[in-house]
Amino acid sequence: MIYKVRAILDVEKDVIRDIIIDSSSNLEELHQEIAKAFGFNGQEMASFYLTDDEWNQGEEIPLFDMSDAGNEVSMKTTILNETLTKKGHKLIYVYDFMAMWTFFIELSETEVQITDTFPKISFAFGDVPETAPEKEFTADFSMDDFNLNDDPFNDASNFENIDDFDF
Repeated sequence: MIYKVRAILDVEKDVIRDIIIDSSSNLEELHQEIAKAFGFNGQEMASFYLTDDEWNQGEEIPLFDMSDAGNEVSMKTTILNETLTKKGHKLIYVYDFMAMWTFFIELSETEVQITDTFPKISFAFGDVPETAPEKEFTADFSMDDFNLNDDPFNDASNFENIDDFDF
């Protein structure tokens, strides 16, 4: 099955790309196609995030498996048709964590009929700005919510020698 995935760059003026891709591709392949479609080299760290219909950020799907055992979720192990299962399903995509290019990804069509090769860009609108917009990520809590005095590891007087601890 062939998917049409719409990628919208989160900037002031609309920048949109529609990408035609095989639904059995993994998210790493989609990552490369999005980067190419927007003129990036694809060499920066990136992550997809599961999201709901209101674009609330959920579980991260990183570019690489960062676990010691090497058995956690990554873009290479996540298949597109297992993540975006029906029209309207969404993801958030962040490319280059230093610049924080943020994209809204939506499955806009399934079973697209094509005669050309794919993956390919089927629609492009708008120009990517020279620099990413300023992003501010805030948590739902503040450091005032934590009482550091209750943390036994925060008290330097309790720590004399690491060999005294039985791990």
